[in-house]
Amino acid sequence: MDLQDLEPLLAMVADEELLPRFTRVGSSLKADGSLITEADTATQARLLEELGRRWPDIPVLGEEMTATRQQDIVDGDGPFWCLDPLDGTTNFAAGLPYFALSLALIAGGQVQAGLVYDPQRRECFRAEAGKGAWLNGEPLRIRHVPESLGECVALVDMKRLPAALATRLATVAPYRSQRSLGAVALDWCWLAAGRCHLYLHVRQNLWDYAAGYLVFAEAGGVGCLTDEPEAECSSQLYLGRRVGVGAVSQVLYDAWRGWIRGG
Repeated sequence: MDLQDLEPLLAMVADEELLPRFTRVGSSLKADGSLITEADTATQARLLEELGRRWPDIPVLGEEMTATRQQDIVDGDGPFWCLDPLDGTTNFAAGLPYFALSLALIAGGQVQAGLVYDPQRRECFRAEAGKGAWLNGEPLRIRHVPESLGECVALVDMKRLPAALATRLATVAPYRSQRSLGAVALDWCWLAAGRCHLYLHVRQNLWDYAAGYLVFAEAGGVGCLTDEPEAECSSQLYLGRRVGVGAVSQVLYDAWRGWIRGG
């Protein structure tokens, strides 16, 4: 399987299913309170068709599937695709140009490969486990790392943080500046590209982080998936929501995790 062949496929689907609907479709609420648009469902249907034609023996776990079907795929013996047809639906519905299409290949309980395509910037991030990360075909490695937390730009989703931690971040934050951009897969990729330096996001599902987190790790980032911001890391993949913590170097990661834990 040549994953480079997937880059033009994702670009084609995004051009034909996502971009024509940007700023032109309404949204509705799902049972969990998150938004869904016609672009989510149309893009998922198109990729199910395209991936099924090319790799008929590999099932696709899509965000816009029933929980029962998702669990059946995760519990299966073979590899499967993990698809987020529109990462950043709220941004997309509001007309904010920060969203992406995310696809990961999972086998043996581990993410083996991942692609995140940003149709607004024509950027395709790709990674293969143990082989590295690429941006538009060029090797991607984190560079120009700040020396201290005080020099960092942090991506922090404040909305779902424990109250005590949110209060500390709002009043005595250790970093220079903070953003919340609203698309998890793309967030991890922007960390990999060095556009920001620290990360904390409490509510990530498997389809949110699978591809982007691999890009980040293969580019040299240091991260952790946990059940609570202060908890120990866990490498287990499952469908429940996770906390993502990351930094662009080991030194910054240790300092960031220590600060989050109250150190």
